[in-house]
Amino acid sequence: MKVVKFGGSSLATAAQFEKVLNIVVSDPARKFVVVSAPGKRFVQDIKVTDLLIECAEKTINGENNHELIEAVLERYRNIADELKLPIEFIQELHKDLLELLNRDITNKNRFLDAVKASGEDMNAKLVAKFFQSRGIDASYFSPKDAGLLVSDESGNAQVLPESYERLYTLRKIPGIIIFPGFFGYTKNGEVATFSRSGSDITGAILANGLKADLYENFTDVDAVYSVNPMIVHHPVEIRELTYREMRELSYAGFSVFHDEALIPAFRAGITVNVKNTNNPTAPGTKIVHKRDNTNGPVVGIASDKGFCSIYVSKYLMNREVGFGRKLLAILEEYGISYEHTPSGIDDISVILRQNQMDQYTEQDILERIKTELLADEVKIEHDLALIMLVGEEMKQNVGTAARATKALANAGVNIEMINQGSSEVSMMFGVKQASERKAVKAIYEEFFAVVPV
Repeated sequence: MKVVKFGGSSLATAAQFEKVLNIVVSDPARKFVVVSAPGKRFVQDIKVTDLLIECAEKTINGENNHELIEAVLERYRNIADELKLPIEFIQELHKDLLELLNRDITNKNRFLDAVKASGEDMNAKLVAKFFQSRGIDASYFSPKDAGLLVSDESGNAQVLPESYERLYTLRKIPGIIIFPGFFGYTKNGEVATFSRSGSDITGAILANGLKADLYENFTDVDAVYSVNPMIVHHPVEIRELTYREMRELSYAGFSVFHDEALIPAFRAGITVNVKNTNNPTAPGTKIVHKRDNTNGPVVGIASDKGFCSIYVSKYLMNREVGFGRKLLAILEEYGISYEHTPSGIDDISVILRQNQMDQYTEQDILERIKTELLADEVKIEHDLALIMLVGEEMKQNVGTAARATKALANAGVNIEMINQGSSEVSMMFGVKQASERKAVKAIYEEFFAVVPV
């Protein structure tokens, strides 16, 4: 039995709906279908979820939202018209959306969650109605009725353990079940959404709860690529990678999956198969617990921008008990999280996302570190990009770091920071943002385009 998830680009138009139907009915094992809200139809288009968020914000601010309501409904109306579904169905969606927008807005976060989750909910109803119109035994199922319980954390809900046992009972229901992604219900009966790309999380939760044999995640690419195709043209496709590798790559900038999305499937030992709605016969990429290391030490390269590094130097720092804790406590007081802390005997760097601080907060922090910790030197380096090399075989391979640093040197890229050893499956380099693309290309050429002598 398979759980199948379709992303927003797979459900953006009536033509895409037809593809989804053909994919689902081509395999009797595809019994549970998780859907996102309609995504972009073309590059300049706006996702339905973004329209709903703007609509909710205007409602909260007491502004006119009629045009946005019409824009949302027009997306569903166009799909329904092309699929020749009854107009009464869209009228029902319109009524439900208006009722939702007229709810109490005292708790703004809860209101926003309910509105933005409605995109997936309406689309699940639309997909079910379409399947039924083609004579297929299919039904919409609400996360509330299914027992998908989540923590009361708006925009960052976590599945509650008791959900899995409740979800398993869905196996008894005949026909194909269409399930909206992105949200669940609190114990108080309120909608709470997962973080963005949360439909991937819903799919993994269902796969776990239903004890699926496979979780198929359909998107708009043939496979997970070894590097961002916007940086390197026609990069190598990855046929198989481990959960650990996928999580490291997702964290470091890969956009195929949210970095938390696979955890429920991982815990249940379920293989995930990334496939293309527009080319469903392509094998895609399988994400597994263990794989044969046949592709060299590096399976993928990811990068992300917008970081800065706070460098602190103090003689005999290594002998001062509690120095690191005191340093991080200062950041904690400002509500700032950090990413990495590479260190030496007399110095330490804290890598963090620089959008967490304005210039005044930054100056306060630097001054406090210098005066409270009696540091010899404190400075900050802005506009860094982090480049992550990922691969299970790296821990058994000699010379990976040497090859990477040599490639960067040959490309004229200065390395601001190296973090190796904190993870067995990854190695990180910090470079200036302006050098990011050049650095990624150089490393890719070293590990994927050039056969080592």
